[in-house]
Amino acid sequence: MVNSLEGDKDHMTTVKANVTALSGALPGAPSAKEKEYKEPYNTEAEQMVLGAILVDNEAIFKISDFLNADHFYEPVHGRIFAAIQRFMERGLTANPVTLKNQFDGDEALKDIGGAGYLVKITGLATGVVHVKDYAQTIYELAIARSLIRLGNEMVEDMYDTKLEEPPSKIVEQIEQKLFKIASDGSSDKNFAHLKSALAESLRRIEQAYKQKDEVTGITTGYRDMDRMLGGFQNSDLVILAGRPSMGKTALAINFAMNAAKHYQEKYAKQEDKTEPCPSVGVFSLEMSSEQLASRLLSMETGIGSNDIRRGRLDDKSGEFEKLVAANRDLYDLPMYIDDTPALSIAAIRTRARRLKRKHNLSLLVIDYLQLLRGVSKVSESSRVQEVSEITMGLKAIAKELDIPVLALSQLSRQVESRDDKRPQLADLRESGSIEQDADIVMFIFREQYYLERTKPADGSPELDEWTQKNGERWMQCRNKAEVIISKHRNGPIGNVQLMFNGATTSFKDLEQDYQYSGEAPF
Repeated sequence: MVNSLEGDKDHMTTVKANVTALSGALPGAPSAKEKEYKEPYNTEAEQMVLGAILVDNEAIFKISDFLNADHFYEPVHGRIFAAIQRFMERGLTANPVTLKNQFDGDEALKDIGGAGYLVKITGLATGVVHVKDYAQTIYELAIARSLIRLGNEMVEDMYDTKLEEPPSKIVEQIEQKLFKIASDGSSDKNFAHLKSALAESLRRIEQAYKQKDEVTGITTGYRDMDRMLGGFQNSDLVILAGRPSMGKTALAINFAMNAAKHYQEKYAKQEDKTEPCPSVGVFSLEMSSEQLASRLLSMETGIGSNDIRRGRLDDKSGEFEKLVAANRDLYDLPMYIDDTPALSIAAIRTRARRLKRKHNLSLLVIDYLQLLRGVSKVSESSRVQEVSEITMGLKAIAKELDIPVLALSQLSRQVESRDDKRPQLADLRESGSIEQDADIVMFIFREQYYLERTKPADGSPELDEWTQKNGERWMQCRNKAEVIISKHRNGPIGNVQLMFNGATTSFKDLEQDYQYSGEAPF
C-alpha cells in the first residue's frame, strides 16, 4: 500500500509539471511571475483641479459636493485641497501667496519645488473651463482604487484559514464596504430651487386628481384606512405597534399581499414594461418564510392556518385542490421574503438597495424593529441608542429608495397594567425616537383578546354571571380589530375598524351595519 501511495505522488507531481509547462507554452497564458499592477491615477487632472481652484476659489463649489481630499492619489495634493477648504471656510482667499506659510515645512512639497509648486500648478490651470470634468476623473479613479484594495483584502481574507467570521458574514461586510464606496463623497441630492419642488408637488396633485379616488400612495387594501391615509406614501416610515397576539404580523402580511396584488394587476395592464414589476420586500426576523407562505395560503383559501399546518384537509370540500389553485395564483406574486435572523440595520439597507435595483422594490415590511441590530459602537452600550440608530436608519432607507417602509414594533408591558388596554404613543418600547422618526404610528388593538381571558370555563358556575355582565360587550367586539392611528405627519388621526378572522389571520373591511347587528361574519 505504501509503495502504491508513493507511486501516486510521483505520478501527480509529473502531471502538475507537465500542465505548468504546457500552460506556459499556450499563447496569452500568464507567466510564472505574477504581473505587477499599478493603481490607476491621473496626476495631471489633480494638478488642473487644484490650479483652477487657486485661480478662482469659487470653482470649488462646482465639485465639493462629490470630491474630497481623500480622493486625490498624491497625498500632497490632498493636503493642498484640504488647506484650500479650510481657508475658504474661514472666509479667506486661497492662493499661492496665502498658502505659502502652510507648506513651507511640508517635506513632500519640498521635493517637488516647495511653495513654488503652487505657483506652477496655478500657471498650468490658467484658462481651465471644465474643472468639473477633471474632478470627475479624479473621483472615478479614486473609486477604482478603493475597489482594487477591497478586492485584494477580500482575496487575503479568503486565503486566511483562521477566519474569525464565517464566509457568509464576510460577504455581508463586503457588501457594506461596497455601499460605502458607492456613497462616499457622492451626493445625488443638493439644494434645489423651490420651483423644482413645486413642479413635483403639482405633478403628484394632478396625478391624484386624475385618479378620482382617495389613494395617492400604495393601497393598504382596506377602504377606511385608504380613506384616512391615502395609502402608504413614498419616503414615509410607518410604525405598526401592538402587544403580542394582537395580530401585527397578520395585518402587515395582509398589507404586503394587497399591495403585491395591486402591483401585479396594474403591471399586467401596463403597455411599457421596460422596468420590472414593482415588488414588496418582507424582512421576517421572527417567522420563517415557509410559515409566512402558509399564512398567505390560508388567507387566500379561507382554510384555517392550523388545519393547513397539521394537514387536516377536508376531501369532500376539495380543500387540497383549493390550496393547489391558491399556490398557482400566488406563485408569481411580486413578493420577496428574507427570513435571516438578527440582521443589522446596515444589512437591511444593503439588501433593500439590491432588491430595489433588481426587482423594483416599492414597499418594504420589517417584522419586527426590536429584532434588528445597530452597528455603531455607541449602540452596543445602550439599547435606547441602538433603537434610535435603527429608526433613523429605516427612515433613511425610506427616503433614499423613495418607498414606504412599514416596521412592526412591540409595546411595553405597562399597557397590561391599565384598565383601558388601548395603546398610546407613550407605550412604544425602549426609545422615543420611534415616535419621533416615524411619519405614521398606528396601533392594533383587539378587545376580544383581553375579554376572552376573563371568561370562565364552560360549565363553571361563574359563566352565567360573566355572560350577563359581558355578553353584549362580547358580541360587539367579537371578530373585530381596531387600528388606532395616533400619529400622522401629513394627515388626520383616528380609528379604523376591521374584521379579523383568527383562523386564517386575515382582515377585511368592516361592514357598516356590523356594529349594530351583533353578529360575527366568520
